[in-house]
Amino acid sequence: MDSGYLLGLAAVFTGLLYFKQKAFIYPSHLPQNARTEVPRPSQFGIKDFEELMIPTNDGEKLSAFYIRAPKNARNSGYTVIMFHGNAGNIGHRLPIARMLINYVGCNVFMLEYRGYGLSTGEPDEAGLNVDAQTALDYLRDRHETSTHRYLIYGQSLGGAVSVKLVAQNQGVGDIAGLILENTFLSMRKLIPSVIPMAKYISILCHQVWPSDTLISTISIPILFLSGEQDEIVPPAHMRKLHELAKSPKRVWKSFPGGDHNSSVLEEGYFETITDFVNDISDNLPIQGVEEEEEKKKRDNE
Repeated sequence: MDSGYLLGLAAVFTGLLYFKQKAFIYPSHLPQNARTEVPRPSQFGIKDFEELMIPTNDGEKLSAFYIRAPKNARNSGYTVIMFHGNAGNIGHRLPIARMLINYVGCNVFMLEYRGYGLSTGEPDEAGLNVDAQTALDYLRDRHETSTHRYLIYGQSLGGAVSVKLVAQNQGVGDIAGLILENTFLSMRKLIPSVIPMAKYISILCHQVWPSDTLISTISIPILFLSGEQDEIVPPAHMRKLHELAKSPKRVWKSFPGGDHNSSVLEEGYFETITDFVNDISDNLPIQGVEEEEEKKKRDNE
């Protein structure tokens, strides 16, 4: 084959990787009608919820669901902030949210990234990080949730979003735990597994998502949920993240039959999350209570 042809083909491929990577990494139009048809909580028997539209500081509007835990639920003082993978919308993850409110007994906040579902804008790394911060700030400012502790839960791409959010916000003290499912070390390190021929030009990936460099800075409890049959993100990525993490409390759970999207269906998945959250709630005072007790002590002195 002519060397000029090969060089031309390589140039075209390199250009596509660089200029079209956002369309590849963030296929928000999949599955069909994902941008227009978003299932509602009521379709899954969920009754106590709000449908929200939250503005960002850069002019976008983000769709979200806030779903309340059943009354007197064990972990009603906790809100899980969910960040989903790179396709679909928040409505497609409502069965997971239903399990969290009923099984774990916590509230759930589901944020739709910009450019996904009913949210405005176009997705990219910088924008999704703004969206995640917007979600956390909204809950911190909202009267009902301002004293809650937050559990950040990310699947696949959502895991990278979660790692960045926790790394930047854990110092406040209201983030109680991080839950990661089938996420990757970084986008540059994932590309060779997904597109083997791009191995030598992955440096051109400007959507970096460097979880491998951030995970060691996180000191709060981390739960790693890994499907051993993951066909998209090699399980070695999760194992390496677990190895790199320096948190005093790191919990590892693998699912022998779980692939990239089905790990959530594996036996023990929600039991593991429940045990993780219960262990945290058993060992952390309720947000705001310790301050009130300290105030009473000072008043009695």
